[in-house]
Amino acid sequence: QGQLVESGGGLVQPGGSLRLSCEAFGMFLSLYHIDWYRQAPGKERELVGGITTGARSSTNYIDSVKGRFTISRDNGKNTAWLQMNELKPEDTAVYYCHARNQFNDDWTYWGQGTQVTVSS
Repeated sequence: QGQLVESGGGLVQPGGSLRLSCEAFGMFLSLYHIDWYRQAPGKERELVGGITTGARSSTNYIDSVKGRFTISRDNGKNTAWLQMNELKPEDTAVYYCHARNQFNDDWTYWGQGTQVTVSS
């Protein structure tokens, strides 16, 4: 049974940076597309962006984080990252990584979530 373990959240001042990690255990991350979601208090969970797997891996982002956030992966390390720069208070949320099997959308895994708080 696969598992995703996230780390790297914390408290940061506006304009600061954080790097979230999503490490896979008991599964080959190379077989999965990776998405990052976030959920702010009182709001629905929203998709922040994602990175596909395969030789032609590509990324996509919601407009509010374009140019500030970068998603990457290293299948050899079974890990994906969300680099967040120029953080704003409205980025405050619990961030989750999500893995979708490239061959079967029913095979998915969620990380446990990590809190990101942007405040002065």
